Amino acid sequence: MEYTDQMKNRVKRIEGQLRGILKMMEQQSDCKDVITQLSATRTAIDRTMGVIVSSNLVECVRKAEEDGEDSEAFVKEAVNLLVKSR
Repeated sequence: MEYTDQMKNRVKRIEGQLRGILKMMEQQSDCKDVITQLSATRTAIDRTMGVIVSSNLVECVRKAEEDGEDSEAFVKEAVNLLVKSR
């Protein structure tokens, strides 16, 4: 599976957001502001997951078929992972 620089940069930005949230918590920032930032981070994680799945799904299905696996089951599993994450 290939993880592009764009994908890695998304994760690095999320890491920065989480560090910022921790700093806000340490500074006793308002609960509303912390929750807002946590929500933004969750959205960024969801979008990153979508990018990774959409970018690699075709490759993963081909590999599953080459390995004799059921590609339809693989796609269903990927979708279920995305659904469970919400």
